[in-house]
Amino acid sequence: MRLALLRVSVLWLALAAGVQAAPWDLPPLDRVLNYQPRQHLQVFTADGVEIGAFGAERRFYVPIAKMPKLLKDAVIAVEDSRFREHAGIDPKGMARAALALLTGGMRQGASTITQQVARTFFLEQRFSAERKTREILIALEMERRLTKDQILELYMNEIFLGQRAYGFAAASQVYFGKPLDQLSIAETAMLAGLPQNPHYANPIANLEAATRRQRVVLERMRVTGVISAEQQAKARAEMLVIRTPGPSPVSAGHVAEMARLAVFERFGAQAYTMGLRVTTTLRAADQRAAWLALREGVLAHDRKGAWRGAEATETLPGGNATDGPESQRAAALALRDHRDDEMLRAAIVLAVSPREVRVQLASGERVTITGDSLRWALKSGRPASTLKRGAIVRVLAQGKGYVLAQWPQTEAAFVALDPLTGRVRALVGSFDFNRQPFDHVTQAWRQPGSSLKPLLYSAALEHGVMPSTVIDDAPFTAANGWSPANSDGRFEGPLTLREALARSRNLVSVRVLQQVGVGAARDWLAQFGLDPARQPTDLTLALGSGSVTPLQMAQAYGVFANGGYRVPPIVIERITDAQGRVLFEAPAASPLTEAQRAIPERNAFVIGTLLNDVTRVGTAARAQAALQRSDLYGKTGTTNDAVDAWFAGYQPGVVAVAWMGYSEPRSLGERESGGGLALPIWINAMTAILKWVPVVQPEPPPGLMRLGDDWVYDEALVLGYVQHIAEDGSVQRAQPFALPPVAAAPAASAPP
Repeated sequence: MRLALLRVSVLWLALAAGVQAAPWDLPPLDRVLNYQPRQHLQVFTADGVEIGAFGAERRFYVPIAKMPKLLKDAVIAVEDSRFREHAGIDPKGMARAALALLTGGMRQGASTITQQVARTFFLEQRFSAERKTREILIALEMERRLTKDQILELYMNEIFLGQRAYGFAAASQVYFGKPLDQLSIAETAMLAGLPQNPHYANPIANLEAATRRQRVVLERMRVTGVISAEQQAKARAEMLVIRTPGPSPVSAGHVAEMARLAVFERFGAQAYTMGLRVTTTLRAADQRAAWLALREGVLAHDRKGAWRGAEATETLPGGNATDGPESQRAAALALRDHRDDEMLRAAIVLAVSPREVRVQLASGERVTITGDSLRWALKSGRPASTLKRGAIVRVLAQGKGYVLAQWPQTEAAFVALDPLTGRVRALVGSFDFNRQPFDHVTQAWRQPGSSLKPLLYSAALEHGVMPSTVIDDAPFTAANGWSPANSDGRFEGPLTLREALARSRNLVSVRVLQQVGVGAARDWLAQFGLDPARQPTDLTLALGSGSVTPLQMAQAYGVFANGGYRVPPIVIERITDAQGRVLFEAPAASPLTEAQRAIPERNAFVIGTLLNDVTRVGTAARAQAALQRSDLYGKTGTTNDAVDAWFAGYQPGVVAVAWMGYSEPRSLGERESGGGLALPIWINAMTAILKWVPVVQPEPPPGLMRLGDDWVYDEALVLGYVQHIAEDGSVQRAQPFALPPVAAAPAASAPP
């Protein structure tokens, strides 16, 4: 009792002394007089789905005039019912707190809303008589210089409410996934109760404690006349739907990171507190489809190899048959240290037998693994010995059950863009951004293999080689002894250029490059946006031995898709500040101009007909067969020893490139290819992306004529196009062909 009396006396003496001697020691009030809320950085798809948030404090600023009256009244009712009457401190509340302290009761919250604002902005949280004195003095000064609404606005936007949420607008999104103006009375009361104990008594961390606090708020709201008894009873009975944290509905970590870097380079560390909003060019549905297709493709390849064993081993109480509550709790605790994944779920093994394995997921669900996936693990040899009670493994939902899986070592990339505007519609830079933030779409320089051949054939068209030109698919040895081969090790003899591309014959490409010239071909590749310095200066260029990124290949194939124009890719559409003012905006999409032309329109059209054959009867024939549409164009690519697997292709409205390989280049396996690994990813993604897109057949542009069953340039007929490239590299040209005279246009009639 004496100690409590002493503490109360010290508090009041300190206050009296502070009023007399310390006004000049108060901090300047600039932070509240010119309030600049710290708002986190958000990144969105073009259609408004959030894909990233950066910053320690998750906050959405809402002016007091736009705060719902019900919420304001609820907060005042439970936190400071005399807020509108007092001058910054509440003598009655302070007396109540002092009495509790003197009598040994529970410490009472004597701080007004104004005092809480003072503490939040200017003081430490640890209780002391000195801090309490300064808090009161600052509160009194704030009341003198700010209106009640200004103080309430500071409080409702700045206070911490748990789960990284600062302010009620952020808390509403975090706990209920809705804006403030859509909250029910029950939800409003839940939020209004959070300031007392936001760490422990929030509905995600402890729903029971949060509900008890909600009942206190509802009672205060009834007592102060904010709601009626009937409304209180209805709110108490309402079943709240709490938004549990989980994976982002759209996984686009690499694009979110691009956006973060872009704004950080421009604004520095302030980018995380200014409330910036970055809108990207991604389309949510396309991104989801691309992410899922890439993951399924990588996991399918990984299953061809052996199971590599458990990730770790945790200790569980009891033996193999123990399966009680203690075991369940221990399993749940063990899984907390292992990151769960939307597809590859973390699980801990509870029991093992020759025919089944029982595991517990991080969610608490228990499942049994049997069948092929178990046999896959057991036949893997030594790693199978790690499949025991306490082993941490990965499982994958399949059908109505789960199968054993593992984190893959293979990586992949996928990018899709609009060839007319350059807007990137989907971008997945790796299997999992958290494990591999390196972006293989924009940062990985890999050999394109045969996916480069269409660009070289495009150059050949400008050197008199036409689709019907016959080239010998025969052994070749260069002057330096280099002797390339076809992937199947066979030679097919004379083939047309069209047939050779459809079958991806390497030796035909080498002879075509000889005809064009390596220097001219490298210059031509630059027209598509490829870096000539990263391309070889010898005939190995014909086999795609240079270096490109998947994004570069998407831009290059976009030249074929849009009729010959080079359009740079765009990922960031717009950056706005917290008030919605536009700070950056990408140039609006506009009709393509001749200044953007990379290759002639007729060149793009003819190459398109060749690429259409590839997806119809060539190495990518699965594309048209699977999607059941004829307007698909593309080319597979596989490098030596299947180190890189590609498929680059398009439908006239969207270009997409898929790549698979290891981050540290090594073989993907014997008999692997772009058609077997990258093409399935492309097909699965494009099935969703093109679902509602009608089939489009481009019209042939001027400057072309049909010669038999194929296309030929008008002047190539007149000058004599390359008819045959022989095994020894000699060239035979067709005889010049006289074009029929163009009929004169009828004379215009004289005006009346």
